[in-house]
Amino acid sequence: MSLSGWPFELWIGLRYTRAKRRNHFISFISVVSMAGIALGVMALIVVMSVMNGFQDELRNRILGVAAHIEMSGHDGRLENWPELDGRVRQQAGIIGSAPYINGQGLLAAGGETRGVMLRGVLPDREGQVDEVPSRMKSGRLEDLRPGEFNIVLGAELARALGAFRGDRLTLVVPQGVVTPAGMIPRMKQFTVVGVFEAGMYEYDAGLAFLHIDDAAKLLRTGEAVSGLRLKLADMDEAPRVRRALVNALNSEYAVSDWTQSHANFFRAVQIEKRMMFIILSLIVAVAAFNIVSTLVMAVQDKQSDIAILRTLGMQPGSVMQVFMVQGSLIGVIGMLMGVSTGILLALNIETVVPFIEGLLGQDLFPADVYYISELPSKLVLGDVLWVGGISLLLSFLATLYPSWRASRVHPAEALRYE
Repeated sequence: MSLSGWPFELWIGLRYTRAKRRNHFISFISVVSMAGIALGVMALIVVMSVMNGFQDELRNRILGVAAHIEMSGHDGRLENWPELDGRVRQQAGIIGSAPYINGQGLLAAGGETRGVMLRGVLPDREGQVDEVPSRMKSGRLEDLRPGEFNIVLGAELARALGAFRGDRLTLVVPQGVVTPAGMIPRMKQFTVVGVFEAGMYEYDAGLAFLHIDDAAKLLRTGEAVSGLRLKLADMDEAPRVRRALVNALNSEYAVSDWTQSHANFFRAVQIEKRMMFIILSLIVAVAAFNIVSTLVMAVQDKQSDIAILRTLGMQPGSVMQVFMVQGSLIGVIGMLMGVSTGILLALNIETVVPFIEGLLGQDLFPADVYYISELPSKLVLGDVLWVGGISLLLSFLATLYPSWRASRVHPAEALRYE
């Protein structure tokens, strides 16, 4: 049975939605339900996009200094690294490699001292594996020349030491000299030739670069280096490339990728994203409860109509479908409104935030407090589909009980006082 080619349940459900009701309060609750679902969906999409943006921004800042893959000997030393470098460059997906020497030390300038992680590098190859050369605030990484004992500091470390380009610092390393008086730490004067800013406090406050030859002399590593740092064409392929390297090299070397080195950090971000999704989904759930109250009042208001339809032969299942259509339409409209406004805001968040700051007259993310002074946003189609799907599911589930109640209306009881 159909009207104008449509199933009559759909036709009646849409008519109930469009028709002017005697009880305008039902219309008001319907509008509130739509607005609630739209608000929840919009908030979910915007928050998920901003969190995706933060995750990508932090990952890019971390990998601006850290390598995609690091290789070393099982004893923390790598002999004859040029041979290994030639072998790993043959692996698919690797676009850059550079040796490094890691060490620890203590920097002193004036009355200030700071512990520091030392990294000996080849300046002409470091740009192949990270973005430090492009993140120099002053000086150049190429100013690290062998034998001159120059040093490049992180921005926070330089600020803490009060050091500027051209200043001389004292570097103390634990690899000491044995004397009759005991072990004496080794000290060497270094000249600051540059300052870099990665945007991550961990690196900016605790990392310093030396030329790899100077690091080898200072730390007494001889011809050995600590390992090789590799860069991939696609950072997401790091686990696969790592496994390929382990298999190709017969586990002769210790190989780790960035997903292992920073696993706890990125896992924490992912858990936070999931929890925000669950919490904000409650907004949609609350709006879905409004659909229940809307349909319950609609069923009460339409009892005489239901009774007439039943006496004309409509089955209980068809009555149930009529009110499911009415409730689902509220959810669909709310979802579409929320998805459209959420996508619009997510794509223009960098414009919306300055506008809000202008209205409030204050900077929400001051650059001197936050490393990320602008809200990043990355809209992911999968997140939009998840949010839209869950809102539709909740809206559909909210229609079941009121629609079932409508199907249980007895015509004789409903028409007794009409």
